[in-house]
Amino acid sequence: MGNIIHRAIQAEAEFKLTQFRALCITGPRQSGKTTLSKMLFKGKPYINFETPATQAEFELNPQAFLKKYAGGAVFDEVQRVPLIFRYLQEMLDKNTKRGQFILTGSNNFLLQEQVSQSLAGRAGYLSLLPLSYAEIKESKLAIDSVEELIVNGGYPEIWNEKLKPTGWLESYVLTYVQRDVRLLKNINDLAAFNRFVFLCANFAGQLLNRDEIAKKTGVDTKTIQSWLGLLESSYLIYMLQPWFSNANKRMVKSPKIYFHDTGLLCYLMGIHNKLALKKHPQYGAIFENWIINEIQKNRLNQGIISPLYFYRDSAGNEIDLIVDKNDEQFGIEIKAAKKMESTMFKGLNHWNKYHPTANTLLIYGGDKAVEIKTKQTALPWNQIDHF
Repeated sequence: MGNIIHRAIQAEAEFKLTQFRALCITGPRQSGKTTLSKMLFKGKPYINFETPATQAEFELNPQAFLKKYAGGAVFDEVQRVPLIFRYLQEMLDKNTKRGQFILTGSNNFLLQEQVSQSLAGRAGYLSLLPLSYAEIKESKLAIDSVEELIVNGGYPEIWNEKLKPTGWLESYVLTYVQRDVRLLKNINDLAAFNRFVFLCANFAGQLLNRDEIAKKTGVDTKTIQSWLGLLESSYLIYMLQPWFSNANKRMVKSPKIYFHDTGLLCYLMGIHNKLALKKHPQYGAIFENWIINEIQKNRLNQGIISPLYFYRDSAGNEIDLIVDKNDEQFGIEIKAAKKMESTMFKGLNHWNKYHPTANTLLIYGGDKAVEIKTKQTALPWNQIDHF
């Protein structure tokens, strides 16, 4: 077994445990929630509700079960036992000591719903995504090829054990995507659901077109909406919403679809090595997905949960990302090309016309940082950990 990679979110988690009676950590399957929780709560009991016997014991007598852990514990995959929140509320109201429990779950919707209903004000909330480039770099595992980083993705086990990603990701799709996620909504048509998942990969980085996905999957739009919600709450995909102000009605209103892990995205697209990725017609969109993921991870690891946006108007003017950082606004364009060209700044310069005080940033596939003009910089991909 390799060394355990230090998680950048740990400091934020430790702080939240001094502020709240419980801490909820959500994130995709295998993103490192259990390892992090055990690191934070060394010496405290660990209980996994994925184990049928544990689940059955809890359901038989919840109060007696929880009494055994009055001194605190890590409760893993708590979405399996939704009743737990009601009983924990009672326990945390009687004992207001900070940092008593860590609750983890891989279904964001179920957990958020329960926390907001039963544990509001009692529990802090963090999202742990797969490894960021910054974490891989800090662990001395980073490689010089952005294509290899994209294909490998960020699931910790792949990096810890130096595994070939294709075999691991195949197992991940079979176990978690085709079995666990599907069972959450009792989806009986496995063939249609599989088509849908693979289709979503081909739409990554594009405006969401539910009607087209429905037509190609062979189900109705309502079903597609439900399945998209399922993939989103299971941390497989996320929607980047369009930025618009009420003053300008000409903005595009559809979100764009992205995958939380580019290794999984590449696997679903049949891309198994860096050479295949370089030649792929959608390489630019996949590179963009990786950069946006890295920015998202850097923010979540610091406990920043404000949303990211993209900008596009009906005239076709667009920029890939709008980010608020340290009370400043950044318009960001992402290009996979290794060589910088003036045409890459077209969208950013358009944005600057209407937002003259905003910072603009080009993140590209090259290796040199260049200041283009005041408040406009080109940043190479391998400095994304600094943003």
